[in-house]
Amino acid sequence: MKNLILIDHPLVKRDLTLLRDKRTPSHLFRSILRRTASLMAYEVTHDLKITKVSVVTPLEKTKGYVVTDSIILVPILRAGLGLVGGFVEVLPNARVGHIGMYRDEETLKPVDYYLKFPKQLKKGLVLVLDPMLATGGSAAAAVSVLKKKGAKKIRFISLVAAPEGVRLLARTHPDILIFTCALDRQLNDKGYILPGLGDAGDRIFGTAE
Repeated sequence: MKNLILIDHPLVKRDLTLLRDKRTPSHLFRSILRRTASLMAYEVTHDLKITKVSVVTPLEKTKGYVVTDSIILVPILRAGLGLVGGFVEVLPNARVGHIGMYRDEETLKPVDYYLKFPKQLKKGLVLVLDPMLATGGSAAAAVSVLKKKGAKKIRFISLVAAPEGVRLLARTHPDILIFTCALDRQLNDKGYILPGLGDAGDRIFGTAE
């Protein structure tokens, strides 16, 4: 899995444990996920291009830096929205597009229903956000859509991933990097990640039965 990069920070491990816990209520799940996303953003953007600039401190003039890369966040609706807030805190100038896509519970195939992207898609670093990389079908379909729209540099970011999903995404799009905080054991017969953390969308928005 040469495309896979594990975000192995102690604070991420701590927060992922809280997110896995079924006792964590939705309001805490959302805030912890936002915090975790901010930590993830540092790892995902470690190689951004920067340019030197001059800045005047209260005491003297000195040199500083600005980020020159254009960043575009593309959450896969709806669960991907849970990662946007944390990334925007670290990347306040990022533009945000959206891919509305869900997994058919019977076929496990992705179905898209909404697409909206910034005009700078062709020139920017596109970060596709989805807490769960399960079967990989939605992820691969989302990346395919972005490439058709002109995106050249794409990274996929998830909170947890299943080996099946990583393999499919890497096989379908061998040119992209996949970032995740945990590579879990496997999928169950319904396509859910084990041990996972349940349905991320339901836990974010409090819509679990």
